[in-house]
Amino acid sequence: MTTEPTSTTDPNPDSDPTPNPNSSSLIHPRREPFEHGLLPIPKLIFPDTTQTLTQLKHKLSPLNRVNSSSLADSLQISIEHAGLILDTLASVLNSESDPLVKAQPDEVDSAGADLRDLILFLYIQSYKKLLPRTHKDAAAVADVWPSTSAFDGYLSALSPLQLVRSNSRRFVPSQADEEAHQLSYLQKHMANILSLLAESVEVEGEESLVLSMEGFEHLGFLVQFGDKGSEVTLSQAAPFFANSDPDMPAVPVPATQVLDWISHNIASALEHITERISAKENGPANSSDPDVAMADACASSIKTSPGARGSCFIEGISKSSFVKKALDLKGSSSVKVLNCHDSILYILAPLRYATIYGCSDATIVLGAVGKAVRIEHCERVHVITAAKRVCVANCRECVFFLGVNQRPLMIGDNHKLQVAPYNTFYSELEEHMADVGIVANINRWDETLSLGVVDPHDSLCHSAGVSDVQAESAARLDPDQFTNFLIPNWFEGDSPGSTKDNPFQLPEAYMASQQRNLQEISDNFTAYKVINDA
Repeated sequence: MTTEPTSTTDPNPDSDPTPNPNSSSLIHPRREPFEHGLLPIPKLIFPDTTQTLTQLKHKLSPLNRVNSSSLADSLQISIEHAGLILDTLASVLNSESDPLVKAQPDEVDSAGADLRDLILFLYIQSYKKLLPRTHKDAAAVADVWPSTSAFDGYLSALSPLQLVRSNSRRFVPSQADEEAHQLSYLQKHMANILSLLAESVEVEGEESLVLSMEGFEHLGFLVQFGDKGSEVTLSQAAPFFANSDPDMPAVPVPATQVLDWISHNIASALEHITERISAKENGPANSSDPDVAMADACASSIKTSPGARGSCFIEGISKSSFVKKALDLKGSSSVKVLNCHDSILYILAPLRYATIYGCSDATIVLGAVGKAVRIEHCERVHVITAAKRVCVANCRECVFFLGVNQRPLMIGDNHKLQVAPYNTFYSELEEHMADVGIVANINRWDETLSLGVVDPHDSLCHSAGVSDVQAESAARLDPDQFTNFLIPNWFEGDSPGSTKDNPFQLPEAYMASQQRNLQEISDNFTAYKVINDA
């Protein structure tokens, strides 16, 4: 049995740019760069971030757009890593009209990156994730989590098995906790960030930093105003750029004025989030917050939540089949599947982002994900997805059936992973792929790229040099073990789409295996019919 998401109504957006704790005009961090845009490349963690990026800005400023060759030369990194940076930046940019976002998979390098977006992307590589809360019952964790697990030590507190058996998972940071942590990081670093976006001018014989309206808009890579469907651009929200004449360039604003305004908005948002977290923790046990990942998800309780800001949470599903189609997720641009076990989940919709976290012994089918999929802390999970890019972190004994336009990224402490070509379809798949820009004739499922075994953005401390150890890669699934995965036809009567077969071409060995399996089924059916007729 499954339950439908509860509906929530957000307050109307307030047109006043002054922060109001009771309105959707509060400033928010953009989650995407922090959740999908951090790369465990040690050379991107600079001893003095501001100084290094100021020098990079001056060196690359003559370029209109930055390609992988110039980036690799400037940062003294490999072309492979420079290309990965551009691919990742494209997946988390806020501007859909940017050439890097619009570029086809084989055109990313020629499109290049805007220097200001690239600088902001590189700056936040210094971000450290929020420290998980220690579980109150460490003995219970040890009781269900084998000592030979890939997640020994502190990370045993994140055991998928413990999460489903526990009465509460409050030790896992909620969405509100993470948003507050990201805002605090931006508050601390905003002066440096604005200095990198600003230009130096001479005023009355003295050098002064100012921000143009165009430069200020690039800050939208990191922050936004309003929730999904009610967002306003930064320049619309800022009193010093609001109502600017589009035919007349807005006068640049002193960076100090921008800093004061941004800092005031962040402080108001942090106060609002703190009150919200406090009210939830001190309120009734069944109180709900659509933007906070729900507690008390257990085996007998299947919960979904539409959440605020375009995210849908699917949590705590155990020993069940679960289906969500595009109509069910209308208005949601991202999905988070959390702590699901012994189940089959079908999420058959066009999405921008998807996260699968803390799941075990499950099969999860994601429709079409146009930006990025992240799969983290999972065990014995089969994931089937058509996606632009996929990142796998700290998983074990999982199989990934991929139709993916970019190289799958393997980071962290992975063990016994396998990859295979995409192996299913449903009637609306090709329409969903077209909606989010996935190309069927490019599938890099077996070109996995492995990075450091330790993520430098992790909140935990690690011994020096350990991040330089290459993460374990994934093996190709034996073609003899490859089978098609059949999705029931739930779309009949729903204006069914035109997809009649797997849109990704199978490699020869896997195609041959598929044909052998089909022939074996046919032979068995024929033999059964002969015996029955006799």
